[in-house]
Amino acid sequence: MKDQLDALITQMVDRGIRFEEAVGEFEKRFIKRVLESNDGNRSKAAQALGIHRNTLSRKLDAYKLDQQRRSASRR
Repeated sequence: MKDQLDALITQMVDRGIRFEEAVGEFEKRFIKRVLESNDGNRSKAAQALGIHRNTLSRKLDAYKLDQQRRSASRR
């Protein structure tokens, strides 16, 4: 896994991706994956992430992940 991460970081640096963008994208995808693995249960996801549920809610709003989940549940 370390080699894969190193290769990804090298690609991002070579493409000129800024630190803030890289961290934000990682955080967004990490949160999304943990939320999915907990069947959308925010309390369990927050616990797995080691953050408060309110912090998770703010991050879901910031990354617009909450809207994606609501859209999927309406189908």
